[in-house]
Amino acid sequence: MYEYLKGRITQIAPGAIVLETKDGVGYRIYPANPYHFEVNQEAQVFVEQIVRETELSLYGFATVVEKQLFVKLLNVSGIGPKSALAILAGAQPADLVAAIENSQVDYLTQFPGVGKKTAQQIVLDLAGKMADFSTLAEQATTTFAEASETAANRSNLEDALAALEALGYASRDLTKVKKSLVGESGTTSELVSKGLKLLVQG
Repeated sequence: MYEYLKGRITQIAPGAIVLETKDGVGYRIYPANPYHFEVNQEAQVFVEQIVRETELSLYGFATVVEKQLFVKLLNVSGIGPKSALAILAGAQPADLVAAIENSQVDYLTQFPGVGKKTAQQIVLDLAGKMADFSTLAEQATTTFAEASETAANRSNLEDALAALEALGYASRDLTKVKKSLVGESGTTSELVSKGLKLLVQG
């Protein structure tokens, strides 16, 4: 089982990145927001390998806390890798931990693939078990924000919308987001973050 991979980012797509290690192997990794990385960046990506009948995939995270939150979400009935990834893409780690600990079901239902029953199940399964994550989650949130600020200005609104679509948001919702973001400046990562805020706020 892999804990993390180190190497150079060689490709970035709306739903995935490719990280090439020193031995020349390129790993396709599915992160919450691929545009937190940039091509030719040397990176350490924490990974979780999912092995199923029809799937052998690597999901990647900027911090070990995000990875641990991903694993915890996967233990909840009704939450699969894509739903867990979409939740982590739309929420800062500290906010997610606080929402679960405070039983904020409405907050959790704003993510794609999470209905009221699933949100209630997340709270039922994880509330009271997140105390150890609070301080670490705040640190991860800071690291996450710093990574966004250093992303290169190399992408555009269409890339951001494609990334949001890859996370499972519906076309009708993305159309509304596009209208709100047209004319906004910023990197793709920043536009993805702005789009996620708009989607979560409804």
